[in-house]
Amino acid sequence: MGALIGEIIALSLMALALGMDAFSVALGMGLLRLRLRQIFYIGVTIGLFHIVMPLIGMLVGRLLSREFGSIATYAGGVLLLWLGAQMIMASFQREDGSQLFPHGAGLLFFAFSVSLDSFSVGLSLGIFGARTMVTILLFGLFSTVLTWLGLFVGRHFQQWLGSYSEALGGSILLAFGLKLLFS
Repeated sequence: MGALIGEIIALSLMALALGMDAFSVALGMGLLRLRLRQIFYIGVTIGLFHIVMPLIGMLVGRLLSREFGSIATYAGGVLLLWLGAQMIMASFQREDGSQLFPHGAGLLFFAFSVSLDSFSVGLSLGIFGARTMVTILLFGLFSTVLTWLGLFVGRHFQQWLGSYSEALGGSILLAFGLKLLFS
């Protein structure tokens, strides 16, 4: 039971880290003064992508784990380190606001681009053997809620947290990458 609680806490922190990327981008998108219905659909769409992308990544990661064993675990750790570093660097290089209009194909492309990092994390978690259902539900829930929060904060306070939230998310992924490599 203690191991399950520990895994849920670790997965929740990872979900928070991935959701921070969606939050920071949603802050800029919130400047568009979206209607509540649009905010709802944007959050749900991003949440669904944060379920599908890590699920695909986990399935591929499990296949790699069976084929390549411990080498795949180290590769997963390196992947998380790389992704965390990328998020931190991007947090300091990003331009203000989002240029995508959040409906139709623009929303799908936006949700896909924001959830690409969750595929990579899912790949690492699949290699590590994390619980699939718990992982994807937490990832979807956190990204949906953080997207809604980012849209609302952006709508009311404009550029409040911005790049700091993405840097925090990258730091969390770096920590988990180190844990995979050295545990």
